[in-house]
Amino acid sequence: METIYLDHAATTPMHPEAIRVMMDVMNDTFGNPSSIHQFGRAARKRVDDARKVLADSIGASIDEIIFTSGGTEADNSAIFSAVQALKDKGNHIITSEIEHHAVLHACKELEKQGYAVTYLPVDESGRVSADSVKQALRDETVLVTIMYGNNEVGTLQPIKEIGDLLKDHHAFFHTDAVQAYGAVPIDVKELGVDFMSVSSHKINGPKGIGFLYAKKGIPFKPLLFGGEQERKRRAGTENVAGAAGFAKAAEVMQEMSEEKTAMYRRFKGTMIRLFEESGIDFAINGSLEESLPHILNISFPGVGVEAFLVNMDLAGIAVSSGSACTAGSIEPSHVLVAMFGKESERTKNSIRFSFGLNNTTEEIERAALTAIKVANRLAR
Repeated sequence: METIYLDHAATTPMHPEAIRVMMDVMNDTFGNPSSIHQFGRAARKRVDDARKVLADSIGASIDEIIFTSGGTEADNSAIFSAVQALKDKGNHIITSEIEHHAVLHACKELEKQGYAVTYLPVDESGRVSADSVKQALRDETVLVTIMYGNNEVGTLQPIKEIGDLLKDHHAFFHTDAVQAYGAVPIDVKELGVDFMSVSSHKINGPKGIGFLYAKKGIPFKPLLFGGEQERKRRAGTENVAGAAGFAKAAEVMQEMSEEKTAMYRRFKGTMIRLFEESGIDFAINGSLEESLPHILNISFPGVGVEAFLVNMDLAGIAVSSGSACTAGSIEPSHVLVAMFGKESERTKNSIRFSFGLNNTTEEIERAALTAIKVANRLAR
């Protein structure tokens, strides 16, 4: 049976070029980047070259990129560093109800330590308003952390507007761009962010590596203590092969950016057209206009999520009901709860289709037609 993978928001298959580069590094560049001999210098060059590629991809300088183990560490590093650096200024944090758990759970931990956290609501499209940030802002606010693009419904947030709003406030501004990086153009200077989190495995790079953009000149308090790697901001021997593979994936991503965006928008249109033509009862969760191009979240009234996912999997089609980090959870999606309320049926009948490398129009058509059959059968 031919299988179809439509869960790229959870993770992506590695690009062959990224695999090739990593294999080259693992075969030939085994030195410790901190060593001063030729083996160490060869490894250091690989890390430096990767850092330059990634910095250029977001309009940053190389000393503003801190390699991490992924998005979760990047989020945690930004949040805990920001509040520590500004602890004399206050103890208030602003975030949203639809953040990734790497942000929400970090904020919950800080609440236990005495911090006050404002969780901003979203509208039915899953969007935070810049005005709600303005209203929540206090003199004692030390951090605003709002994700760039939501990983479950794809809604984009008004990051530049919020950045403009915070220009004259001492609070640091962090955005989790794990899902948005590679899907939309990003320039950190234009956005006005102080911190930004990115993960490699969302753009066809290896798992286990990401980066945190930390704006030059702002104080940084590390999470990890040990050696002096990453300019004393993240101790531990660098993941040389991971950095090289990440950078290659980012290069490929940039080369294919416009082509992929157009293709994913066509996929969305194809899927929605087939749903409409079938007469099936469905609704789109999130915004089609202000949205990541590769994510489509659909509510099928009268259809249970678990049964739908199992039936799709039996048909060889991988989709999901939301964040991979909460797979197996019986709790409804916190994102859909924030958008529609805990009692809404949409929290129990919504499916995320997310597109990526190697998907074809034929696959999208087959997936849509299979979804229609499954939804009709389960609704009966």
